[in-house]
Amino acid sequence: MNWDDLRIFLAISRSGGLAQAGASLKVDHTTVARRLSNLEATVGARLVVRSPRGARLTEAGAALALHAERIETEVMSAGARLGGMDLKPAGVVRLATPEVFGANVVAPAMKALHDRRPEIQVELIAQSRAVSLTKREADLAITLSRPPRGRLHVQKLTPYRLGLYASRDYLAESGAPTGLEDLRSRPLVWFIDEMIDIPELRYLDQIAAGARTAFRSTSIAAQHAAVAAGLGLGVLHCYVADQDPRLERVLTDAVTIERTYWLVSHSDERHLPRVRTVIEFLQEQVRGARERF
Repeated sequence: MNWDDLRIFLAISRSGGLAQAGASLKVDHTTVARRLSNLEATVGARLVVRSPRGARLTEAGAALALHAERIETEVMSAGARLGGMDLKPAGVVRLATPEVFGANVVAPAMKALHDRRPEIQVELIAQSRAVSLTKREADLAITLSRPPRGRLHVQKLTPYRLGLYASRDYLAESGAPTGLEDLRSRPLVWFIDEMIDIPELRYLDQIAAGARTAFRSTSIAAQHAAVAAGLGLGVLHCYVADQDPRLERVLTDAVTIERTYWLVSHSDERHLPRVRTVIEFLQEQVRGARERF
């Protein structure tokens, strides 16, 4: 099995298309197609299904991609240890983060990373469900809990705080709540309970068990918008809500929720130049904004 064929196959699997893979490797589309055909002939199976929307891995292709990534890791690690190769950080790094961290920390910093390392492309998965690094759903993940033991490298990124907020217009009209008991009669903005699969997001009951909600959403950005519009009160990330002039924090002493962001990488991949570069960049961004969290 030819490593060059595998390398091009990996680029197809990561970019989602033959043309995109060729562009990332700086080879023409026909070369990519020829190398893919060679690899499919070698393994005796179809690896990629092509369509106008791009390229999708078959079941055999997905299985081979796992092996190819391990080979890539070994090749990169050998080069780094022997010092005989110039391992320039380049390629796609898929990063999974909670929605708020992705939108308010990662995305605004991407220009700085691009200016510094234009050869690296970050794919951001901003969501509230857990992703599996062992299944290669992402290269890196920011999580709200320390994952169970496995072939993962985990480091504490930063603690952060959440608080109870209302819009200034709402407070002018309805007044500030006087205590936690007062919240039972106030309209609250919250998640859809049955769609929360991360335990660290379940904190409403410790604040106002049984309180009524006026609006629910799986999106914390939508919750923020509803609170800012004056619908009611909501628990929001302090490092974002404190920057919004429409909002005011209430019951500061009674409602302070502390959580932690963990930076998780696969033990086999964290030393790859492209992955290591993004890890160090994220750490740098968090250090520079430590007082916000």
